[in-house]
Amino acid sequence: MKSVQILKRLSLGLVLIANSFFALAADYPAPKEGLWVARDFRFHTGDVLPELNLHYTTIGDPSGEPVLILHGTTGSARSMLGAGFAGELFGPGQPLDASRYFIILPDAIGTGKSSKPSDGLRMAFPQYNYDDMVDAQYRLVTEHLGIKHLRLVLGNSMGGMHTWLWATKYADMMDIAVPMASFPTEMSGRNWMTRRLLIESIKSDPEWMNGDYTKQPRSFQLVYLSFTVSTNGGDQALFKAGPTREKADEYLKKRMAAAFNADANDYIYQWDSSRDYNASPHLENIQASLLAVNSSDDERNPRVLGIMEREMKRVKNGSEWVIPGSDTTSGHGTVMQVKLWKDQLDQIMRSAPRSRSN
Repeated sequence: MKSVQILKRLSLGLVLIANSFFALAADYPAPKEGLWVARDFRFHTGDVLPELNLHYTTIGDPSGEPVLILHGTTGSARSMLGAGFAGELFGPGQPLDASRYFIILPDAIGTGKSSKPSDGLRMAFPQYNYDDMVDAQYRLVTEHLGIKHLRLVLGNSMGGMHTWLWATKYADMMDIAVPMASFPTEMSGRNWMTRRLLIESIKSDPEWMNGDYTKQPRSFQLVYLSFTVSTNGGDQALFKAGPTREKADEYLKKRMAAAFNADANDYIYQWDSSRDYNASPHLENIQASLLAVNSSDDERNPRVLGIMEREMKRVKNGSEWVIPGSDTTSGHGTVMQVKLWKDQLDQIMRSAPRSRSN
């Protein structure tokens, strides 16, 4: 009897955890997962993968207006289903109400349950880039889901850069583009330097063994933690978490003790895939109503460079919303707090004209 009670409590706990993660308190429909195989997928390098698995999640009825949501570098569709994001967007009366919109969240090439190096090819996996990832998303949406036009493309960080590419490469495919935590310009400065150092640090670990390791290199987690603390979290928020050396050490100790289930080869490919990204030369191609969402404390995309002020002048239907930094924002990760920009999204969803192709 006692063991039965324990099992009941354990089951209840797991249910509560699952419900908390997926934020279904907002009453949007349960996410549905799917997998499509793109045959003979040709990468920009000329390499061809006979079968490219593209995993995706959808929310809402396929008859609704289609919306495409794109995740960040080491994330997946699942990373966009937390309370602070999905819970603020997909419920009744919210900007992307799932009773009205058909929400599509793909796992990009190299991430989640889509094809990636750790599936078996390791460092022999094709050297994909952001153009390949966006082309795969386009094929998923058009060939598999049969969608001819999107009401919205919205993405965070890497997904923001993908959104810039969508808006320039497939300019007539969407009414609205919302690139977040991203610049349209090429990788440079701290943003690229820290990515390159992360990649080279993993490769320089003797346990990496040219990608043929039998266990994850010991330095991998520490190197990645160093990268994230340097390029994410927000100056004020990190100081609040570690206002003294002792508090800062305590913060790092907790971060280092947290579960870390990543794969080193996957991370090398994910961060390196940004190497030749550059949407800037084609900004005049953009036809969509564009709302760029950034934060003033973004470590990877510093406001002091004046890049967005310069580039936004070239976007004919563009505007930018900049979230002020505070001790409650988190630098590059700030935009995942939807409450800080959902009113601006709601406004553009209501006001942006619809294409005749809808």
